[in-house]
Amino acid sequence: MEVTRQNFKETLPTIYSAIEEADFLAIDGEFSGISDGPSVSVLTNGLDTPEERYVKLKKHSMEFLLFQFGLCTFRYDQTQSKYLTKSFNFYIFPKPFSRTSPDIKFICQSSSIDFLASQGFDFNKVFRDGIPYLNQEEEAHLREQYEERRSQSNGAGTPSYISPASAKGPVNVPEEHKDFIGRVIEKVETLISGSEKTVDLAPCTGFQRKLIYQTLNWRFPKGLHVETVETEKKERFIQISKVDEEERRLREQQKQEREQEELNDAVGFSRVVHAISKSGKLVVGHNMLLDVMHTIHQFYCPLPEDLNDFKEVTMCVFPRLLDTKLMASTQPFKDLISNTSLAELERQLKEKPFKPPQVECSEGFQSYDTASEQLHEAGYDAYITGLCFVSMANYLGSFLTPPKPHISARSKLIEPFYNKLFLMRVLDIPYLNISGPDLQPKRDHVLYVTFPKEWKTSDLYQLFSAFGNIQVSWIDDTSAFVSLSQTDQVQIAMNTSRYAESYRIQTYAEYMQAKQRHTPTNRKWSEDGWAEPPYGSTACMATSGFSHSHSRSLTVKRSISPAEEDGPARYCQTEGAVTTGGWDSQGSAEKGVKKIKTDGDCTSALGQGCGQMGAVDSRTSDGWLKTQPLQEEAGPEDTNADMGEAWPQTSANQSSGKKGRKHKKRKTDSSEPPSSDLFDVPQVW
Repeated sequence: MEVTRQNFKETLPTIYSAIEEADFLAIDGEFSGISDGPSVSVLTNGLDTPEERYVKLKKHSMEFLLFQFGLCTFRYDQTQSKYLTKSFNFYIFPKPFSRTSPDIKFICQSSSIDFLASQGFDFNKVFRDGIPYLNQEEEAHLREQYEERRSQSNGAGTPSYISPASAKGPVNVPEEHKDFIGRVIEKVETLISGSEKTVDLAPCTGFQRKLIYQTLNWRFPKGLHVETVETEKKERFIQISKVDEEERRLREQQKQEREQEELNDAVGFSRVVHAISKSGKLVVGHNMLLDVMHTIHQFYCPLPEDLNDFKEVTMCVFPRLLDTKLMASTQPFKDLISNTSLAELERQLKEKPFKPPQVECSEGFQSYDTASEQLHEAGYDAYITGLCFVSMANYLGSFLTPPKPHISARSKLIEPFYNKLFLMRVLDIPYLNISGPDLQPKRDHVLYVTFPKEWKTSDLYQLFSAFGNIQVSWIDDTSAFVSLSQTDQVQIAMNTSRYAESYRIQTYAEYMQAKQRHTPTNRKWSEDGWAEPPYGSTACMATSGFSHSHSRSLTVKRSISPAEEDGPARYCQTEGAVTTGGWDSQGSAEKGVKKIKTDGDCTSALGQGCGQMGAVDSRTSDGWLKTQPLQEEAGPEDTNADMGEAWPQTSANQSSGKKGRKHKKRKTDSSEPPSSDLFDVPQVW
């Protein structure tokens, strides 16, 4: 269903109802650009830390506009054993509804606009019929202005636009405006003495309108209602009506109600985001970090400077997120899916061992045909994102005994993927952990190199030619990271560069120490992995007026009880060392079958446990975790539970890092960079 400014108000109850009844929601956004300066290869450096990536995206992406938002709701019908979907495609534009409302400035990137145009994107619907919006700060400011105007009214029935002081005596009219005001008084006197009920004055300036209000309030304190009217062409004129006191009070009340309704209309699309947030439903997206950042930035509040503050705000707005690109890049899907771009992922999930989900479009909603792609229409992208999630979730049910064909969005099998957003092209940190500390990989094999601006990638390869296979990740025109294949080569490289004049080499540790001296942190993580929030409570307060009934808070660990609907208890067989405190930097200390269970809480290999954020280290020869289902006798407290939280760690996604390389929009990647065995599994906090 296409939703524009023309039908938004009448469609809003349908949207609210669809969100309320849904089992989960899928979203997608289309933007006016990606990067306002650096190339995508520099913006997504292969050795960014999560903090660096967040700062880059905040600095270089947030002045673009999210101008199309896709929402697809999925509700499972038990009687028909299928999902019923409702898709919405919103066109969004920050049209100011009055002179006092924000006049938003945004930028466009020619390559993004050209790409969307080639896909048939209708920009006229955005700029002509786009739904307006306000973030919470803007809305609060306008409501304060509205209340201030009301409080300035001079007694019951007096229009709010007339100041109390204006009725105390004659108005001092400047000489050049006396003739104009005199003609207005003549028209009003004619109106009062005649049979006409209303007279419209000619359009005039704001100062002249102010003089008219003040003069008429003094000369004719009763019997008139004066109001400014705006035409479709934005011309403003004054309409004067002959009324008695009761009708005057009624008209003033109607005017205030009209202003209140206009203000609610100005909040616009933000009301949809607030409804999604309040629902507490699982929100699914594909490569969704930018979608989440833009949504919060445009419809809630400006993004915080600090990454941990951003995490806390995000957890208040979206308590449960799931990124299908990360899910597809993680075991048990990693070895089965060769390309995780959205279109290719949807195709591969139709083939064995996966099964396409049974889905039907709800009556009155647009039915999408995946055989004829409509990629880069946000509503369609949200729809196939939801399909991908359902296919992968149902595949997890095949590991249960007996296998289950349907796994709900509330299953414990899904929880390891919660609140982890895929990080594009980061070699050894596959995701941003929204609900806890991020992975801290050892980068002992990485060098930080500075050099003249004229250098190219070939110069770096030549410089390090004696060290075999290297990986170059550009930072800017005069610096890059160089990853060596072996850690013991680092000191050799440092020694050979000691007397170099044109370039300088530092270890990654030295680079980070120098950087941290200039950017001190003020956030600590407690022993159980949860943040000590100097900002958390106020972050949630930022969503005042949109209270949440979420099942957990930011600082309280979740206690997981078995889900009865999800079948018998399962344990996971792993080869290698199993720990609950982090990655074992020495490899495997103990081998064999391990039962992954700690006091009723499953521990997640993705870095977040169901009840406590720990980590499971069970490495195979390729450096990533491997699990196989193993039937074991369950205790009474574990009966009918999904013990699926031990799915293995996501593999690192890599890129060449070649300087100046151009990339298409993220969802159109025709191929995924292969993982490399040069890099060890990241060491977790």
